[in-house]
Amino acid sequence: MGAFDWFWKAMGSTTQRNDKVSRSIIERSGELSAQFKAYSDEGVVEAVRAAVGERGIEDKVAFIAGLAEASTRALAMAPFGVQSQAVLRLLEGDVIQMDTGEGKTLVGAMAATGFALTGKRVHLMTVNNYLAQRDAEWMRPLVEFFGLTVGAVTEASTREERVAAYRCDVVYAPVAEIGFDHLRDNQITRREDAVQAPADVALVDEADSVLIDEALVPLVLAGSVGTQQATGRITEAVSRLSAGTDYAVDSTGRAVSLTEHGARAIERSLGIESLYDAEHVGDTLVRVNLALHAKALLIRDVHYIVDDGKVALVDASRGRVAELQRWPDGLQAAVEAKEGLDVSEGGRILDSITLQALMRRYPQVCGMTGTAVEATEQLRTFYGLRVSVIERATPTKRFDEADRIYATAAEKNRAIVEEVALLNGRGQPVLVGTHDVAESEALAAQLRQLGIEVSVLNAKNDAEEARIIAEAGDVGRVTVSTQMAGRGTDIRLGGADESAREEVVSLGGLAVIGTSRHRTSRLDNQLRGRAGRQGDPGLTVFFVSLEDDVVVTGGADSKVTAQPDAEGRITDPKVAAFIEHCRRVTEGQLLEIHAQTWKYNKLIADHRDILDERRAAILDTPVAWRELAARCPQRAAELDGLPAEVREQAAREIMAYHLDAEWSAYLALMDEVRESIHLRAIARETPIDEYHRIAVREFKELANRAVDQAAETFAKVEIDAAGAHLDDAGWKRPSATWTYMVSDNPLSGGGNSLISGVANIFR
Repeated sequence: MGAFDWFWKAMGSTTQRNDKVSRSIIERSGELSAQFKAYSDEGVVEAVRAAVGERGIEDKVAFIAGLAEASTRALAMAPFGVQSQAVLRLLEGDVIQMDTGEGKTLVGAMAATGFALTGKRVHLMTVNNYLAQRDAEWMRPLVEFFGLTVGAVTEASTREERVAAYRCDVVYAPVAEIGFDHLRDNQITRREDAVQAPADVALVDEADSVLIDEALVPLVLAGSVGTQQATGRITEAVSRLSAGTDYAVDSTGRAVSLTEHGARAIERSLGIESLYDAEHVGDTLVRVNLALHAKALLIRDVHYIVDDGKVALVDASRGRVAELQRWPDGLQAAVEAKEGLDVSEGGRILDSITLQALMRRYPQVCGMTGTAVEATEQLRTFYGLRVSVIERATPTKRFDEADRIYATAAEKNRAIVEEVALLNGRGQPVLVGTHDVAESEALAAQLRQLGIEVSVLNAKNDAEEARIIAEAGDVGRVTVSTQMAGRGTDIRLGGADESAREEVVSLGGLAVIGTSRHRTSRLDNQLRGRAGRQGDPGLTVFFVSLEDDVVVTGGADSKVTAQPDAEGRITDPKVAAFIEHCRRVTEGQLLEIHAQTWKYNKLIADHRDILDERRAAILDTPVAWRELAARCPQRAAELDGLPAEVREQAAREIMAYHLDAEWSAYLALMDEVRESIHLRAIARETPIDEYHRIAVREFKELANRAVDQAAETFAKVEIDAAGAHLDDAGWKRPSATWTYMVSDNPLSGGGNSLISGVANIFR
């Protein structure tokens, strides 16, 4: 037995025992159903509430039976036994895996209601605004059946709407909106100005995507400091550079650098002697590198689209516009300049938090997804979460065909078009999953040339997604979509009303075609899961070429030889094994990136916890006044004539201002350290250890400086009955703030991964 085999065996045994106990509870709760059906609505509510004791749910059998009966009455949706089992596992704090179409929306609502019945406020986190609004309204009758309240927060919500929603028992909201509201609340100087109310449970939809794929994406709150221009002269000079001669892109496609020839060309264009002189290296060279990164690595309709005169980033893991997302300010400005658009205002980062750090704030985290098993180790390592697999209510009839492998991308693409035409010719609905906007539109154009009507679902039209997906299972439909994860709408055979269901069933159900393997099997399985819903027939197949990104990246140090047939297809099983090896390599690379980045972020998250405790003390107690009065007793004596609440609020605002300013400077400094920390290895130092040493030292100095500067301000700023006049003294908070996400997702691939790319700009 291996060193850790006992651990995994024990983990497996624990999960099996939990599932066995859960099934037993569900079986017994089913036996109670007739009894609950005889109750009045009030009787059901009373019985469920009676199942809750001081230590939580004491009678799980009655509790689950009552939730199921309430769902049947309030929503006309009677849950299957496996759905009730999923609810129970969520209430126990697991991440559940349920296949697409098996009813996760109802499961989430039942579990959220269950948590709320035990006195816990629940944040049910969705992946977009549409799902938050839709699910809150759809599931509202169930929550309100028990006299509980439910609200929704979306990007369009006003401050008043957010305040009301966050005080509900169950809150539906996109995870990013919850994070942004937390950041904004960290800037207040009066507790009553807080938008959010404390929550006890985070119930995360698409849990593997949020908790793993996007866990390290920073949510950023920025304040106005004026436009950061990528000057027109620099953009124009860089636009004339040629690949290979003037600049080189590294093998990963994530970093680009000027050649000596390119540097000389830039110097001639800008009329300067040397880019590397002290006069230019700190500003001009950085701007040149930003413009070069925008030119060479960020591709329109792959990494971003231009919509209504603005650059909108594409979330590659979901294939839709990443709302509120942007690159770091300098790079964002460079892309805007490249496209000839107005350059947006830059800003100083006031605060930021990763999704992983955000989850640390909840006493309990659980979640649901269609693909959790492959993320079991990450969920256990980073969150201490177990995974429970919930069986289908009806066994699958889907057929997953072996990959069709081709020598070149051109041959693969031709085969995809032929396969779609073949399936469409007999009326079978087809869903094609592509990797980016450009690919989806190119494929759709080829199909239309053959006279095939195509619905395209990508980042350019995601507002239409519910309608497009709902009809994707109808006879003769061809839908080309970027990533399907988190789309949130089931594909029903025969169309939204299932009027042609039997005809589609006879044709073999929905056919799903993947145009390439993803860098993680979870994304492959999310696409596969669109076929075979609730026991429907279906077909899935992936087309792969030896030129695909996952093969080139994962097999960078390997070579494979095979003899393709006349159409370029390769059937050698050794090649299929090689491609699977490449995918495992890329998946391992992503896990290593996550693990290393987690180590860097964890210390910052620990420091954030300390800062939050300090800020809470400043807001909720007179500690700011006591400390400043002790440091400046003469000034405190001068203010004796003011009401105590005025003095305390003035001290609170002064202390909070300097604490926030120092935290902002700390984040900026540690970001710079992170970009250059790899150089420590040259001096035989361990980068992560050096990073931690610097972070601890700087955070300690941050705390001391904040208090010292607050005391200096307290001693000289005007304080009267109206409070502390910080603005008049030049200590002014930003007049405008906004939120965005930094594109820092290693799953994006193909140049959109800025973990290493942006860092290289400044080297």
